[in-house]
Amino acid sequence: MMLRFLTAGESHGQSLLGIIEGMPAGLSLSEDDINRDLARRQQGYGRGGRMQIEQDRVRIVSGVRWGKTLGTPIGLEVANRDWQNWQEIMSAAVPASPAESAAVTRPRPGHADLSGMLKYGTGDARNILERASARETAMRVAVGAVARRLLEHFAIEVFSHVIQIGSIKAEQFPEDWRRLKQLAEGSPVRCGDPKAAQAMAAEIEAAKAAGDSVGGAFQVIAHPVPAGLGSHVHWDRRLDAKLAQALMSIPAIKAVEVGIGVEAAARPGSQVHDEIFYDGGGGEGPSSRIDAFCWQGKGWLTAGGFYRRTNRAGGIEGGISNGSPIVVQAAMKPIPTLYEPLYSVDFEDLEPVVAGVERSDVCAVPAAAVVGEAMAAWVLASAFLEKFGGDHLEEIEERYRSHLISLSPEPLRGL
Repeated sequence: MMLRFLTAGESHGQSLLGIIEGMPAGLSLSEDDINRDLARRQQGYGRGGRMQIEQDRVRIVSGVRWGKTLGTPIGLEVANRDWQNWQEIMSAAVPASPAESAAVTRPRPGHADLSGMLKYGTGDARNILERASARETAMRVAVGAVARRLLEHFAIEVFSHVIQIGSIKAEQFPEDWRRLKQLAEGSPVRCGDPKAAQAMAAEIEAAKAAGDSVGGAFQVIAHPVPAGLGSHVHWDRRLDAKLAQALMSIPAIKAVEVGIGVEAAARPGSQVHDEIFYDGGGGEGPSSRIDAFCWQGKGWLTAGGFYRRTNRAGGIEGGISNGSPIVVQAAMKPIPTLYEPLYSVDFEDLEPVVAGVERSDVCAVPAAAVVGEAMAAWVLASAFLEKFGGDHLEEIEERYRSHLISLSPEPLRGL
């Protein structure tokens, strides 16, 4: 079973479109399931005026009947409410009298403007920035919400929280990830450290007053993820590589870490690798562990009784999930559109100018975290179907049950 999706649409076009292929039949899915995540993407301290205009709502146009997926391509549409103000500028047809002033000739440093203009042979950055815009991520969140429904059916949860905005880093997190998720969802900056969250908001306000922008970092956690997703066999099948590529595809993301990430480079091996233990069900094991963040509820079942007291690997070893929670971080650069613009060059006369200004956010890290969830959910759902795939849910459920049983070392001892 191969899961894939495509999106289409421009930032100020009529709508964003998405098509999903490979989702099995029988999965419960409603527009409300998707709209919840679309609303979360639009929240967050530091968002700009576009979020007051758009109230994203999805329309399922195919692939679902009476609340269940059909196994056929799922078509999604999110309308752009701002289209009414852009109909002439973004018209597919040639306008009767094209507005010369509509051309954007002052590329913005840090955006795809100039590189895209050079690549596609256009003197109008509008042809580039409309698709390069992070507005496209609204459809990715919609697509990711469908993937999330599949994971939820198998009790796998994906959530995110912000760990840094500007120079402010969160330091105090609750050990229980359910509490961490609750705090993040209730925070305007999606941070589970209330003290740091206040300082993050102040950092955003300072950047806004200076006409500047700030970046940051977020963490995505998935749990319980069964051991055995991904593969060591080829470079493009490694689960950590797929997650890194998916997160790096989000606009403005400049680095991705798995587990403790770059910190591993400065530690000795004894402080990097996660020791392996086994609990056959009778003795001390995961149920008695203090580290509630890395191990919750049924988590130990996903590795057949094997468990770790640490999770520095982020739940992936050799490109394969090991049964511990999947933990990845992504670093986001400051948004390149500044209300105190940087210097650029006018593409028409090659004279020095200040860069153009498009409506933008001061900080979009909280929103990017929701997009990160969506992309991680998509990768995990894809890996899940690659491992247990079938045309309908009952097939997948049976294969998943068999896999969980096979994870126990007892049946393997005689082989």
